Formats: sequence, structure tokens, C-alpha cells
Amino acid sequence: MIKKLIKLLLILLLILTLIIFYLSFFGIETTRLNNKIKNEALNINKKLNLELKSVKFLLKPSNLSINVKTLEPQIFFNNHPLKLEYIKTNLSLKSFINNEFSIDDINISTKAIKLNEVVLLARSFKNSAELFILNKIIKEGFITANIKLNFNENGKVKNDYLINGLITKGKLDLLNKNSIDNLNLIFKIKNNEYLLEDIDTTFNQINISSPLIKIIEKKNIFLVNGKVITKDKDIDVKLLQNLLGSSFKELEIKNINLSTDNDFNFYVNKKFKVSDLNLKSKITLNSLDYKNKLLNIKKYLPNFKETIKLQNHKILVNYKKNKFNISGNGKLIIEDKIDTIDYEITRNNNKYIFNTNINFNKNSLLLDILKYRKKEDVNSLLKLNGIYKDNNEIKFNLISLNENKNSFLIKNLSLNNKLKIINIDLLDLNYVNKDKIQNKIILKKNKKNYNIKGINFDATKLIYELLNNDNDSSLFNNLNSNIYIEIKKTYLDTAIYVENLSANIKFINNKINKLNLDSKFPNNKQLNITINTNDNNEKITTLFSNYPKPLLKQYKFIKGFEEGVLNFRSIERNNVTNSILIIDNFKIQEVPVLAKLLTLASLQGIADLLTGEGIRFTDFEMKYSNKKGLMTIEEMYAIGPAISILMDGYIESKKIISLRGTLVPATTINRTIASIPLIGNILVGKKTGEGVFGVSFKIKGSPQNLKTTVNPVKTLTPRFITRTLEKIKKN
Repeated sequence: MIKKLIKLLLILLLILTLIIFYLSFFGIETTRLNNKIKNEALNINKKLNLELKSVKFLLKPSNLSINVKTLEPQIFFNNHPLKLEYIKTNLSLKSFINNEFSIDDINISTKAIKLNEVVLLARSFKNSAELFILNKIIKEGFITANIKLNFNENGKVKNDYLINGLITKGKLDLLNKNSIDNLNLIFKIKNNEYLLEDIDTTFNQINISSPLIKIIEKKNIFLVNGKVITKDKDIDVKLLQNLLGSSFKELEIKNINLSTDNDFNFYVNKKFKVSDLNLKSKITLNSLDYKNKLLNIKKYLPNFKETIKLQNHKILVNYKKNKFNISGNGKLIIEDKIDTIDYEITRNNNKYIFNTNINFNKNSLLLDILKYRKKEDVNSLLKLNGIYKDNNEIKFNLISLNENKNSFLIKNLSLNNKLKIINIDLLDLNYVNKDKIQNKIILKKNKKNYNIKGINFDATKLIYELLNNDNDSSLFNNLNSNIYIEIKKTYLDTAIYVENLSANIKFINNKINKLNLDSKFPNNKQLNITINTNDNNEKITTLFSNYPKPLLKQYKFIKGFEEGVLNFRSIERNNVTNSILIIDNFKIQEVPVLAKLLTLASLQGIADLLTGEGIRFTDFEMKYSNKKGLMTIEEMYAIGPAISILMDGYIESKKIISLRGTLVPATTINRTIASIPLIGNILVGKKTGEGVFGVSFKIKGSPQNLKTTVNPVKTLTPRFITRTLEKIKKN
């Protein structure tokens, strides 16, 4: 009996072992427990519903649980179906028997489903801020995912969940009209950590890739770090303008091709505010075409027409907490002339610190005001070091240009936003200009004043600019200083110079308040200039030279001026200047307007004198005023052995000239004066010879298109006779 009982127990044990073995390795499929599983799912999330086919059960004796797996189920979330590959879970036998929550974990493998649907499903389990953000920005795309969730005894999802999978053909709309298109990546999501790998996408039509971007959540702040790579590509300039704003638009970039390798990290909060951005970028700038419109570069680069090109630049960018550093080097191309440039720019608060070296070897350089030109294919190095501020002020700590034996050095030059000088500490020039004149001069600041000393200086161009510029040509912003000048030899043109020029100039509010200038020509002739401002705020200017030829040579419409003594005096009051110019005992050889007048008046003999040895004048006097670019000539009178002229009119700068007057040969003057009883006999005698009467004339038109008319006059005006008598008596 006992043996039979033992035998029966062994058989039962064997059968039970076989059943356990079968259930553990092969399991069983049934639909009988579908309702039970659905009810368990509802315990997890009331918004979920399951549609199951057959369910396979595998026994796990080790932990007294049952592994449940169903293929191709559908999850209904708010009555919207999501097609899955499978669902797997483990049921606790003890909880299942006691009718308690019995699911330990759940594994879900999806088919390719829409991104938005997965986000909605995930939010049903954990409605986090990051999932809310994703739901807002995701517009298109598909996801294939594996989801693993573990539950506590109350049916709540534990923090050790894991979600991984693939995203394909994604589209996201970001802030400020930025977009991500055709997004493809591998992802892994854990509690407070998001890994994005093998990213390939298009950001604002720029193809980018990334091996890894890592996002870690801590106290409602997200730390984002990773790498982004862009390949060689022609960049749509309009997209960069939209991305970088108005400052980029002002640069007039026409074409750009580049690739980048960027490492970054930053923090972003739930309100999308980015902070503590750190960026390290390696940029290969293959080409960039820049159309300059900010500065008149052609004044300094004669080859320049419209566009400057950059090629093959290697650039490093470091950005950290609103500070960034850019360094790079490459080719600088101006109209197919290739030079090189290296640069470093550091931004700190509202300042840009820059250091640039440009090797101008192929291109020419022009400094017109100094009459200097560096020829093509001559090596030179330009160094620029300074600070640019957000208010458009620039401080050059150093400007240096070296070419063979020519050197230009400037230290501590500050310019305002209109490129006017605020301060300069040193200007050291040592060069040979295009007229082969050696220039050697130094300007130094001494407290608030300036000392200028030199051996040689060619002031030809500077004088021309001062005489022909009606606008505010001041180089300084608001100069309140004394300038002391001592130059041994100062050129007024290519051949004529003054020696031992000494000057003391006092500036108040950017205007000359007082000036004393003395110098001598090599022939011992004088050149003296004074400016004084009296108590009535009248500025009185005087100029004297008994060698005026170099001064008048600047006016190209007068040629062949010889001899003479020049006296000039002007008074400026309330921006109106009244002047008197007197020149005695001179002759001129060529004045185009005068030659035309003489020809039209049929005074060919005098016209021949003009183009031959020249016409002599004993007296020239002009009274005129200037106000806002308008010169009004009250009277201009010239008398000589051959001809006399009386004229008035006005000249509007660079617009119109309007003059009228009387021109009379000397024989007519003598005959008229001789007819005056008693006085005529004394002045000119009784025999005056023959001659023609004078002519009246008008000259009017633009400076480039003057029209001249003449009419004979039979009688001279009392004014003309009076002025002539005054001059004859004086002489």
C-alpha cells in the first residue's frame, strides 16, 4: 500500500514536473484571459483599451510569475488605434490569485507609427513638460520603438523605464520660424536622460548630422550637449539673414560655401529660455563673396570694384557665457589678386577686440591724402589691433604698414561712429610718395596738446583738399588743443617748398581760434598766416606772401602765374566770411575764360599776349563773401598796361557760376581819362592813341559748361572810371 502511494506521488510529481516544464518552455496560447489582461491594462491607465488576439503564457517558476506575450495587438487611446508588433508582460501568480494588481512590467514593440501618436501615448503614462513640448513642435514623422515599463505594487510606473527606437522622416517647427526637416535618428530615453544618436536631418535647408546629442533633466532644467556637423554646401544667404538678424543683412554677403564641426552644451528651461551656452566650432570657409557698402574701400584699394572674396579660411570659434573668440586665416581676393589675411576677434561685454594681419603682396594700396601708392606685386604687411564698441566707436591700439623702406605707424587712434578722430597718441610717417619726395614727420600727443616735428613733408594734397572742400573737412570730432608744428622742409608742390615752417595753432570746439605760421621760400620770400579771434567772436585771418605763385598754382584754371605780392584778409562772423584779396605787380599767361572773352571781343592782339609772354597786371583786388557754399563777389577789379577788368557776381559751389562785368583795353581807358579837363592832361598827357571802346560780358553756367557773351560799350560807367582813377593815383 505504501509502495503504491509512493508510486502515485512520484507519477503525480512527474506529471507536475512535465506540466511545469511544458509551461515554462513551450507555454500555452489562449483567449480566455484576454478580459483579465484588458482589465489589468485599465488599472494602469483608464484611457487605454486593448484589442488582443491569442495570448501566449510562459511560466516563470523562479519568481512565481507568468510571462504573457501577444502578437500584433492594438492599443486604443481615446478610441484611436495604435498598431503594435507585440506586448509582453509578467504577471505575479500571488497577486493574480489574490485578485490584486499583478503586472510587474510591460514591454511594447511598435510598428512604424506616427510620432504624434506615440507622444500622446507616452503622455498618458507620464505627462512631463518635455513630452508637452514635443507634442507642440512635432508636425510629421514616424517612429519604431521598444518600450519597457516597470510597475510598483500600486500600478505606478517606476523611474527605471527605458524607451529606444528609430525616428524617420520627422518634421519639427521650432521658434522664430526655424524648422527641422527629414529628421532621422536613433534614440534612447531613460529617466531624466535622453540620448539621440546618428542624427541626419536638414535645419533651415542646411544639411546637418550628429553622432550624439545628450539631454539630462535636473530640477526642471535640461542640460543639452553634443556635436553637430555640416558638410560642404552653398548656404542660402536669406536663411542666414533670417537666422542671424539685421546685423548680418548689413554685411551684403552674396555667396557662401562652408562646412562646420561644432561641440556645444547649454541649459534650457521649460519656458524655452537658453542659458550658459558653450560652443566650440571648427569652420572651413571654402568661399564667401562680400559686396562692400559700409566704407569707401576703393579710396584705399584701387583694384577694388564691387566684391571682396574670401577663400579657404580655417576658422575656430569659442563661445562661452556671452564671450566669444574667433580666429582664422585664409585668402583675401580682390579682382583676382590673391593676398592672405589672419585675424582674431574676441567679444567681451559690449566690446570687440580685434587683431588682424593682412599681407598685401599682389594688390596695390593707395593713401591719396599722403600721395602714397604701394604698387602691385610688392610685399607689404598691414597690422590692425584695436577695440570696436557697440556704439560704433573704434579704438586702434596699433595701425602699422610696412613696405620696403616705407613705414606708417599710428598708436591709440580713437574714432567715433562718423570716423572722426577722438584721440591720437602717435603718428610716425617715413615714406617716399609717388612724386619721389621723402616724407619724414612725427605727431606726438603731450597731455592734451600735440607736437608735430619733421624733416620733410609734402603738403600738396592736403592744401588742395583744404582749398577745394566746402564741407566740414575736419578730421577731429571735437578738438580743444594746441598744435605746435616745426618742419624743416614743407613742399607746396612737386618742386616748390618752404623752409623752417613754424606754426602754433589753437583749437577750441574743433575750430581754429588762433594761428601763427611763419616760413620762408628758398629765395628768401615770405609766407605768413595769422588767425585771431577777438572778443566779439570774429575770426580775422591774414595771409601775406611776396611769392604767391605756389599758392595760386593749386587753382588749375590759372596757369603761368609769375611774380607778385599777395595780401589776404578775411573776417568771419556768424558763419559768414567777408574777404579782401589783393595781388600787386604780377602777370598771367593762361586763363581760359579770359582768353575766350578777349577773342569774342575781337581783341586778338591782347589775346596773343595772354598766350605768349603773358599779360601784366599792376593791381588786382577782389571783395567777396562766403555763406554756406555761396560765394558772392561784390567787386573784382584788375588793372594793367594792356587791359583792365571790373566784375561782380556769385558762385554756388559745384553748381553754377554767374558773373558779369566790363573789360576795357588800356588805350580806351587812357583816352577816356585824357578827356577829363586838367586831370586828364596831368595823368596821361594829351596824346592817347587809338583804340576800341570796352565790352560788357556775362559768364554763366555750370563749372563744366560755362557760356560767355560779350557786347560792345560806347561809354564807360562812372564806377569803372572812378575805380581806375583810384588805382592810377595810388600807383
